[in-house]
Amino acid sequence: MAKSALLKSSIAKKYWMALTGLFLCLFLAGHLAGNLQLIFSDASHFNQYALFMTSNPAVKLLSYLTYISILFHAVDGFLLTYQNVKARPIGYAKNNPTNNSSFSSRNMAILGTIILVFIITHMVNFWAVMHFDEKMPLQTVTVEQNGQKAEYYITTDTGKFFPADPIQLQQMGLEIRNRTEFYNKSANVKMGDGFKDLHKITVAFFKDVKWGLIATVLYVLAMITLAFHLLHGFSSAFQSLGLNNPKYTPGIKKFGAAFAILVPLLFAIIPVYIHFFLK
Repeated sequence: MAKSALLKSSIAKKYWMALTGLFLCLFLAGHLAGNLQLIFSDASHFNQYALFMTSNPAVKLLSYLTYISILFHAVDGFLLTYQNVKARPIGYAKNNPTNNSSFSSRNMAILGTIILVFIITHMVNFWAVMHFDEKMPLQTVTVEQNGQKAEYYITTDTGKFFPADPIQLQQMGLEIRNRTEFYNKSANVKMGDGFKDLHKITVAFFKDVKWGLIATVLYVLAMITLAFHLLHGFSSAFQSLGLNNPKYTPGIKKFGAAFAILVPLLFAIIPVYIHFFLK
């Protein structure tokens, strides 16, 4: 009975759709706060944020919950759409959709599909590179001493730097393992951890001479799609959960509209700023 309700009941599907959708709204707010460092902070702070997001156990757990929520939300959406189409295989004789519903509510499945494609490509270009690319660069800093400049890898051990030149590393008896871990070769002692330079990867992606402008435009279009999806999805989630109230519902709708416009807008500003204004 419970299994049947979870998998087949349209009410249960709407509950899951609402809950996963609201959780993903929280994720969007947190992800935006981190990504805004690309505009309002420097490379080191952004890379420290990226390191924290990929190494902290609690954040990792939330990440897995986010992945599951995205999949569940997408599958649930497809099932609800299919269920609605199957229930009404023949359209109404007289139908005025523009008068009866909003553009967002009529096209949630299409909007959601576009967003899902964007999420997949976004993860391939950034998440997968951060986690699995063997050539992922480490952040370096130029240090000037006695009129001479030298590049050093920044490590998570405050005040500890190692030369970026592989020959110098070898001369010092150091080596890099697992792409970011610095070891003393003779003593086999770990000396420090380098920052993966996600800032460099992100900036290079949107500033690429050939594809940077196209990537920026597509990102902005994806955020416009997200805005339309949120315009209907945020307030409808509360309705699906039965949380409508004459006193609070108007405020929820206003907050949802503001969230649906402001969050995608700020996300869209980031690649535009990188491509056109970041030096």
